[in-house]
Amino acid sequence: MEYYENKMSIKAWAEADRPREKLLLKGKRSLSDAELMAILIGSGNAEDSAIGLCQKILKSCNNDLHELAGLSVKDLMKFKGIGEAKAISIVAALELGLRRQGSDIAKKPLIKAAADVYQYMSPLLTGLKHEEFWVLYLNRGNKVIHRGQLSSGGISGTIVDSRIIFKTALENLASSIILVHNHPSGTLKPSMLDNKLTQNAKQAGVIMDIPVLDHVIFTDNGYYSFADEGRL
Repeated sequence: MEYYENKMSIKAWAEADRPREKLLLKGKRSLSDAELMAILIGSGNAEDSAIGLCQKILKSCNNDLHELAGLSVKDLMKFKGIGEAKAISIVAALELGLRRQGSDIAKKPLIKAAADVYQYMSPLLTGLKHEEFWVLYLNRGNKVIHRGQLSSGGISGTIVDSRIIFKTALENLASSIILVHNHPSGTLKPSMLDNKLTQNAKQAGVIMDIPVLDHVIFTDNGYYSFADEGRL
């Protein structure tokens, strides 16, 4: 990555080095992550140019955009030169990126394995600081016909009602379901509650003739699949 350590303002640079002009001359793909962010915030502080400030923010996130997307407005405002308006611009831009990623996926994707579930749910669950529980409702061809958030909770857990899961399954004429929830802590090990919920849902699915195909525990760095582990 090219670093801009001097305190010169962007306006004082050669035209080809200014991020806006560079985008127009060379295209958006030519810009680094820091340069794209600099366009959003417009200016830096007394010590850093806009790009230099953005490089510092990225460095604090290990230059990982997924990690950056997990920062809140208050987190970003801890950096000198980032006020509320600039922080909101960054958060909004990253959220648009995640939503675009989600919209690029087919409306009725085919789910063949837990890896497909992980890819499909990444735009919704990446970077979350709280736990959310989702259910994928599939047709007989294992295509998603509905995706619903069942609950949203705190850092350590969320409440799930199996009756709502299968009520929604019936309303959508689902042939099978897949349970998905994230662990903000990053641990992939299922909790006792996760195990109990999975077994309860599995038993209910047998009775309702709507089998639970998998329960995928999601983290930013990977996933745990009950099906892959032979536990369903």
